[in-house]
Order: sequence, then structure tokens, then C-alpha cells
Amino acid sequence: MVMNVERFIEDAIAEIQREVKGKAIIGLSGGVDSSVCAKLAHMALGDRLVPVYVDSGLMRQFESERIEELFKDISLVRVDAEDRFLDMLKGVTDPEAKRKIVGETFIRIFEQEARKIGADTLIQGTIYPDRIESEGGIKAHHNVGGLPSRIEFARIVEPLRDLYKDEVREVARGLGLPVEISERMPYPGPGLAVRIVGDVTKEKLAIIRKANAIVEEEVVKFAPWQAFAAILGMATGVKGDNRVYGWVVAVRSVSSRDAMTADVMELPWEVLRLISSRITGEIPSVTRVVYDLTPKPPGTIEFE
Repeated sequence: MVMNVERFIEDAIAEIQREVKGKAIIGLSGGVDSSVCAKLAHMALGDRLVPVYVDSGLMRQFESERIEELFKDISLVRVDAEDRFLDMLKGVTDPEAKRKIVGETFIRIFEQEARKIGADTLIQGTIYPDRIESEGGIKAHHNVGGLPSRIEFARIVEPLRDLYKDEVREVARGLGLPVEISERMPYPGPGLAVRIVGDVTKEKLAIIRKANAIVEEEVVKFAPWQAFAAILGMATGVKGDNRVYGWVVAVRSVSSRDAMTADVMELPWEVLRLISSRITGEIPSVTRVVYDLTPKPPGTIEFE
């Protein structure tokens, strides 16, 4: 069935206006889902909407600065909360616990910002696969299964809840959002926390942020659905004439239509060698790079 983008936009704006009678805030991450949702909500509510970007310290390289630049025209509020997220995640290794901690921390910050302006509604860019995976027990998305049971908002509005990612991209194009937004690779709500297997630290975040940037730079020309790096653990290596013990970084690049299934991309050997050389050369504490060959299922796209 072909999606009628214009009809969807009209219906979404009408739904937001029907549901929101006062002020609302929207959690804006800069991804295509939240960006489309923010555009629709702004069209529906105008000055009654306050977009909030929470810098969790779990974002990609230079992400926060770029998001501020892209959304400066809609009075974006930036909340710097890196220390708060890292304190909450300290020592936590269970993937589901990480997701729920991130989800609750986001909500508490949104509640604080809502109190400042008297908003009683939270608007989210939740899409259909988020709901399916959370409700099916595959993983708790931070904005669905990761939400705490007690929240202060009178209502949560999710205009994209029945759309797949490719449909959200259609809406983004219909809204005239820049290609940088409409075609950008998906990024997990819990950010780099779920690209670190084990506990989250500033050291690991710095490593994986750099490694992730290298992977994206080298793979973007192949138009992946998603391409990124993750820290798996530690292993012995050799740097110079010395035996060292350093981090193992996994590279993942997949193609997909809707994120419900995914195939591993057959990247050229020379590209994989270049990625490995760059990561181990530019990040001294990394001793080994591996390429993940697992499709979804049985794997998930992200490592946690």
C-alpha cells in the first residue's frame, strides 16, 4: 500500500491539535523520527511547543553542536546532562537496565523542563518497530519499554506510532526537511551506551565516539541502513615492539527496509582493512577490530 504523505501530515497535525490544549514539550534528538515529529508539532502548536534536546553525553562526535545549528529556528532548549547520565549508568552492565535508566533519566529531565513552562504533554517520535520490539520483549526501547511507570505528564502523544522508518523518511521529504535529516542513519535512543558491551565510562565513550565516526566516514558512500562501531571487551595486541592489552572494537554495517530484519553488507575487503587500520592507528587503546557478520535475526542491529 502506497502511503499518502499529504493526508498523513494533515491527520497528524489535526491529532496533535486535538490532543494538546495547553503547552507541550517534545524530546528532540536530531534523528529523523524526532525531527519529523517536531516539525509536525510545531506546525500544529506554534509557540505552545518547546523542543528540548538533552545532551546525555552519549551522542556521536560533534552531534550536539550540529543539532543546535539545525534547529535554531524553533527555539530549541539544550540541557547538558552528561554527568547525570554517567552517574546513573555507573557500574551498570545489563543491557535492559541501561535502556531503562536512560529512559527514566530522559523523562525526569523532560518533566523538569515541562514544569518551567507549565506544559502537561510530552510529544515523542516513537515509531511502530519501537513498539513491536518493546512489547514483544526483544528489547526495551528507551521511549516505550524503558519508560518509568510513574510520570508527571497528563498525556504522551506519539503521532508516528504506526509508521515504519521508511515511511517516516517519506514524511520527512514531504515536510521539506533537509536530506541530512531525512536520510540520516538511525541512532539508538540510549546512544553510545548500547554500543558499549559492559559498563559505560568516559574513557569508553571517547573511544567508541571516535571509532564510530571513522566507520561512518568510510561506509557512508555504500548507503547502509546503519553502520557503526561498538566496544566488545579487551584482548591482547602488539603496538610497536610492545605487547599491550587493549579494546576490541566491532564494526557493523547492515542493509534493511524497516529495521525488523537486516542483512550484513558485503563491504569491499580494502574498505574493511582501511577501517581496521584507521581505528587501531588513530585510537591507541584499541588493539583489535572485528566485522560482525550476523544478520537480524538471530542478532539485533545494535549490540545491546
